[in-house]
Amino acid sequence: MSLDRPAGVRRRAATLGLVGLLAALATAPAALAVPDATAASATVPADLERAAGARLGDVRVLAHFDRAAGQVAESIAPEPGGSVVIGMISARQVVRVGRDGAVQVLATMPLPPGGGATTPVVGAPDVTGVARSDGGAVYFLYSSGQGGLTGIWRLHRSGEPRLVVPLPADTFPNALVIDRRRHRFLITDSAGGRIWQAPLSGGEATVWSADPALAPAGFFGANGMKMHDGAVWATNSDRGSIVRIPVTKDGGSGRPEVRATGLEGIDDFDFTGPGTEILAAINQSSKLVRVGADGEHETLLDADDGMQGTTAVIVRGNRVYVTNGANLAGNDPTLMLAKLQRR
Repeated sequence: MSLDRPAGVRRRAATLGLVGLLAALATAPAALAVPDATAASATVPADLERAAGARLGDVRVLAHFDRAAGQVAESIAPEPGGSVVIGMISARQVVRVGRDGAVQVLATMPLPPGGGATTPVVGAPDVTGVARSDGGAVYFLYSSGQGGLTGIWRLHRSGEPRLVVPLPADTFPNALVIDRRRHRFLITDSAGGRIWQAPLSGGEATVWSADPALAPAGFFGANGMKMHDGAVWATNSDRGSIVRIPVTKDGGSGRPEVRATGLEGIDDFDFTGPGTEILAAINQSSKLVRVGADGEHETLLDADDGMQGTTAVIVRGNRVYVTNGANLAGNDPTLMLAKLQRR
């Protein structure tokens, strides 16, 4: 997730080389193990591996949002039939976008006492990650700097959201994932550089991992997150990295591996298939990049293709949804749709 910051913060970000909400790329801690290349990437030259990677075609805008109203488009949760649910950062909203591009506001969160100025890092309340259960329940994250408001909320059919997992006021919950196998939520905390876990039925949250690979280096740490191939994968925006954390047999966190670096300001990401090829949203430079199994990356879409403060991406079959928050570039936040062309 990446936010539009006050001018003073934007100047600080530029000075430090931050990306969107994010700080400059820093060297990963030496204690972290950088994994050996897979057999495929060890035997295939990088240029050939990139040439064989996924491409995007038929790129188009599915929906435009209202930047003046704070509709900075963020996380994406797909629904059956082709609609998606999106968190709108500054507007504190959850919206649904239909297959035809029609936008429906599902919920607007109230301002906390004091206007949310105590919200960690950004100083303003925000709706960030969204997720949808197999049963159709919509969950979302609200960061407010207030206990009793910050945490995981469930959107009931009545339209009234309800807090199901409270989180500490000093957290900035960002990405939300449902671990169906273990009946739990996983949540990145960008301010604390942690991943939390909580029962899917609701209740108390506990820290699942606070490894240094997730820690911020001046601004935002752990940001985007996915479960894939027996592990939790997360981005670190300040460090420009993608980290893989194996899930142990008892559901705990194993030893982290830094799988890619040099991705300054990386936000959200998703996998193109069962392998480890990734599409990643780079907020500050308004790009969607492909990250190969060897960690090498290349730009697939940029400003010339309509990218403006790119925040999130999700792949479903051959459909790729991309959100642009237009928080640092342009003024046209959008949901874009592209066709994934695997090679």
